[in-house]
Amino acid sequence: TPKTEQAARPRPMPRRTATTTADKSAGFVPDLCRIRAVFMLLVTSEGMVLLLEMLSARQGWIDWESFALVSFFVQWVTLSSAALICGLRQPLTALSVAWSSIAILVLIGSNTLLFSLIGDWIMGQDTRWNLALRNVVIGLLITGLVLRYFYLQFLWKQERQAQMEASLSALQARIHPHFLFNAMNAIASLIGSNPARAEEAVLSLSDLFRASLSRQDRLVPLKDELLLCRRYLELEALRLGDRLNVVWNIQSEIDNQAVAPLSLQPLMENAIYHGIQQLPEGGNIEITGVRRKSHVYLTIRNPVPPASENASDGHQGNQIAVSNTQARLRALFGETAVLKHSRQGGIYTVMVRLPWRTMSDRAARQQER
Repeated sequence: TPKTEQAARPRPMPRRTATTTADKSAGFVPDLCRIRAVFMLLVTSEGMVLLLEMLSARQGWIDWESFALVSFFVQWVTLSSAALICGLRQPLTALSVAWSSIAILVLIGSNTLLFSLIGDWIMGQDTRWNLALRNVVIGLLITGLVLRYFYLQFLWKQERQAQMEASLSALQARIHPHFLFNAMNAIASLIGSNPARAEEAVLSLSDLFRASLSRQDRLVPLKDELLLCRRYLELEALRLGDRLNVVWNIQSEIDNQAVAPLSLQPLMENAIYHGIQQLPEGGNIEITGVRRKSHVYLTIRNPVPPASENASDGHQGNQIAVSNTQARLRALFGETAVLKHSRQGGIYTVMVRLPWRTMSDRAARQQER
């Protein structure tokens, strides 16, 4: 347990800056510096070429010679445009959504015109301005549709993020009233018999509520979240006594792993209220944290009473906490974040897998904004 002086030390509040226009448009401009994004763009453009060539074929299914020439032209335009947008993404994100869209349209239109003229020159033909302008119009129409898709996706992400923020705010404001009453009663009973432990319990309760009610960053170090869990379990140990035994097995190298605030504490709460508390003899809560290559695995195990018809409410409570935590992790870390839970042999297990990302990483800092 940390020293009382360390526990009582006030924690600095994070500074919150106003959202700028650049922040609003940063998610709108597609990130074409990623190999996966460029690959998907190439596959999509090639599929559109194939479809257009099949529709315009005069004989048979497709004119393969025309398909090869058009594919060569489209792929060069696509790759060069992706490279330009990748290189200019930072200044583009400094613009508003409207101006960044106009800039991208001008950029791709000019690039399409340039390659149309280069194509005529390579093939030894006179400049066909009608064909070049037609290519520009087609390119602008396709670009407009793609930008519209990215813009709608951007709005969807904003709405989803707003929902996650609302969920986090609700979670930060939610600590079961009966837990507060039990903790206060336990503290009151210790004042006369063990004042030092009562003082430590008050500090633990203060830390827990400070984390619950304060406005925190979207990501915090794992060691801070685990400290909050320790404070919570210490308070529960006041009323459960010897019935609660906690086993920690956390690798020190993952202390700075980025996690969502108040993402593990609800899982600890589940382990208490739907597991240890329901067993007359109590049991062990085992918390394990390891890093395996590019992922961090956090596991919580606790005993549970035998399943019965009266356990439906507890099962529902488990499902709500697990679902909320999983949704928040997916919103912050994407599809690489996984939360699984299982019950086997009287043991309930929750496993959280997160991508290895420390708070000093640039990606983690971007998530915090």
